[in-house]
Amino acid sequence: MSPPENPSAPNRSAFGQGGVRSSPSTLLVLGDSLAFHGPERAEPADHPRIWPQVAAAALGGRVELVAGIGWTTRHAWHALTHDPRVWAAMPRIDALVLGVGGMDALPSPLPTAVRELIPVLRPAVLRGRVRAGYLRAQPLLSRAFAALPGGGPVALPPRLTVAYLERCRAAVTALRPGIPVVAMLPSVHRAAVYGGVHAGRAAAERATRTWADANGVRVLDAPTLVAGHVLGGHGNPDGMHWGWEAHRRVGETLAELLRGELAARPGVPVLDGLPRVGPSVRAAQAASGVEDGLSLPGSCDHGPTVVEPPGPTAVRP
Repeated sequence: MSPPENPSAPNRSAFGQGGVRSSPSTLLVLGDSLAFHGPERAEPADHPRIWPQVAAAALGGRVELVAGIGWTTRHAWHALTHDPRVWAAMPRIDALVLGVGGMDALPSPLPTAVRELIPVLRPAVLRGRVRAGYLRAQPLLSRAFAALPGGGPVALPPRLTVAYLERCRAAVTALRPGIPVVAMLPSVHRAAVYGGVHAGRAAAERATRTWADANGVRVLDAPTLVAGHVLGGHGNPDGMHWGWEAHRRVGETLAELLRGELAARPGVPVLDGLPRVGPSVRAAQAASGVEDGLSLPGSCDHGPTVVEPPGPTAVRP
């Protein structure tokens, strides 16, 4: 009688000799709402026209999309270290795409920790009034703070953006050594909800480029690819999210960035013990120098307060 199958073990039929992957490439995309929001609404993760799926299709592979509305790089790190769906996907990952960081650079008149408490205020009447008041005040405060040195407060300062990007990169490559990593530069916007202000974008881009250069990370220049589309009013009416033409450009460009590196790598060794969830998480945390994903300076337990359903009532970082 054969022993029972270990449900946590990877599908060995996808691997050749020596534990080397022989199946089509799999991308892990950590993203914000730009990864799944189209010209009219948020779309399912398997929608064929969102840029992660466009890239995967161009490469003849598949994508594991882990993303949320309003996600900053801190949310991406939290997902990487706390979401068991990410751990389950790790043995199959052939490339990491860090599609976060754009929300970090947006104006944040209220401290992020205070703003993220709005969705959990009770009673509902109070929550609605506070949210409505904040959404009315945010454009005015964003424009006023933009006159301050440095352009005023943002959701996450550049030093924390690159710190969380590096934690994500180090953790994943500790488990999947040698895979290519791509980071998306902060996109542009013309969103009325932010008063058209984006004073923090340039500093965030500089910090991201410097970090990427120092760590062998390719950059996906989203602002160059989508600026005419977004600023010309051809994207979503909210002035933030993209239409399908921008998704196509970004997805195809990402595929070109990865095509050569993936083609030159016929397979990625699977580390012994990787399928075991507990050791995987501990290895990811150790690679980034922390004992617990919530013990980082400036981090907090996002819990149920992070994401609300799409719509005009959602407060985006």
